[in-house]
Amino acid sequence: MAKPVDALTEDAFPTRVLEATTPVLIQFWAPWCAPCRMMTPIIEQLSEEQQGHLDVVKVNVDDEPSLAIQHGVSSIPAFIVYADGERKEQWVGASPKPVLERTLAAYLR
Repeated sequence: MAKPVDALTEDAFPTRVLEATTPVLIQFWAPWCAPCRMMTPIIEQLSEEQQGHLDVVKVNVDDEPSLAIQHGVSSIPAFIVYADGERKEQWVGASPKPVLERTLAAYLR
C-alpha cells in the first residue's frame, strides 16, 4: 500500500512549494468529498512512483480555507502543478491515473 500524502499548510506553503527543487502537485480536497476520496489511492501511487521527481501534497479545504481562496479553488477535487516556484497548470475534477501522468509528464525531469 502506498504511503499517505503529506498535508500542506499555509505556513509550510512557501518552503514546500515555492522553494521546491522538484515540481509539486497539490490536491485540494475534503474528507466529505467522494470524488476526492476516490482520487486518494491514485495520488498516493503517483507520490510513491515519482518520489524524488515530483512532490505530492494535499490541502484539506476545511482546514486551510485561505490556501483554497488564494488559489481560486471553488470546486474539489482541484489540482495545481507548481514548478520552479510558479503555478504552471490547474484543473478541477477526478481523473484516471493515465490522464494525470500525461499532464504531469511535461513537468517531470
